[in-house]
Amino acid sequence: MQLNIRPAKHSDAEAITRLLRQVNDVHADGRPDLFIHGKTKYNTEELEGIIDNPQTPIFVGETESGEIAGYCFCMVQDHTGSNNLRGIKTLYIDDLCIDERMRGQHIGHQIYDYVKSYAREQGFYNLTLNVWSCNPGAMRFYESLGLKPQKIGMEAVLFPEGAELA
Repeated sequence: MQLNIRPAKHSDAEAITRLLRQVNDVHADGRPDLFIHGKTKYNTEELEGIIDNPQTPIFVGETESGEIAGYCFCMVQDHTGSNNLRGIKTLYIDDLCIDERMRGQHIGHQIYDYVKSYAREQGFYNLTLNVWSCNPGAMRFYESLGLKPQKIGMEAVLFPEGAELA
């Protein structure tokens, strides 16, 4: 499936919110101790602010019929002036989601390739992202794109299993 990949607009907010819910529910399936089913990472007001902010570009993949098939939320990270890091700019992929009905059609590859080209054109040193270990499909997808582990987050859950969480 060929897409028109472009910066997100306010008129995309409803479709983006639907996809945000899909991503959240994948995480809630894998980590119900952390994520709440049926919720989204951002509310409508927060999403509008992100769309308007050049430091947090969102790119959407739109089908020929105008349906949003996926998105990629990004964040500009500038390490200039850091005491211990080289003064590079990183484009951090905060979230990449393909509509569950359209997976397996290389939409994720197209969106990632677009974001990678954008990052090169804008002079970013690298692209980074985090992936939850409870989402092995996403891990395989990112590895298929050539991404390699940069760092690993670890945890020790201290709350008793089965206890009521807030």
